Amino acid sequence: MRVGLGYDVHQLVTGRKLWLGGIEIPHDRGLLGHSDADVLIHAICDALLGAAALGDIGKHFPDKDPQYKDIDSKILLRKCGELLTEKGYQIANIDSIVVAQQPKIGPYIPRMRQVMADILNIDIDQISVKATTTERLGFEGREEGISSHAVVLIEKNQSHNTK
Repeated sequence: MRVGLGYDVHQLVTGRKLWLGGIEIPHDRGLLGHSDADVLIHAICDALLGAAALGDIGKHFPDKDPQYKDIDSKILLRKCGELLTEKGYQIANIDSIVVAQQPKIGPYIPRMRQVMADILNIDIDQISVKATTTERLGFEGREEGISSHAVVLIEKNQSHNTK
């Protein structure tokens, strides 16, 4: 078994849609980034890649590469899942948290979990999404941005015959 840790942060700006966990969240601002800036999916991608010692999201999907401009992060998550499978790993579980003062994302968590579980071909019970505020402290508390943390546990797929 192997553990991976992921973290991501993006600035909130006007004129962008807010994507978290693969779904659009109604809000007056969205996250700024080269892709759709889904901090939750990006943190999970980094955790998955790190657990398998495959580097980070920037190594696989560089922000200088125009093919990733405004890309849907669900595509990146799918590719990370495929990389794990190619290396002979399967996901045991994912635990994640979104840190945002606003908007309140609790009502959207079940749908986020289902979307990401479907992309990764895992059971919804293998993925946890939580949300918290910072009690108005820091950049998240001032509503300047949103961050996300993720921890994953992966294991070698017993039917896979590579090292």
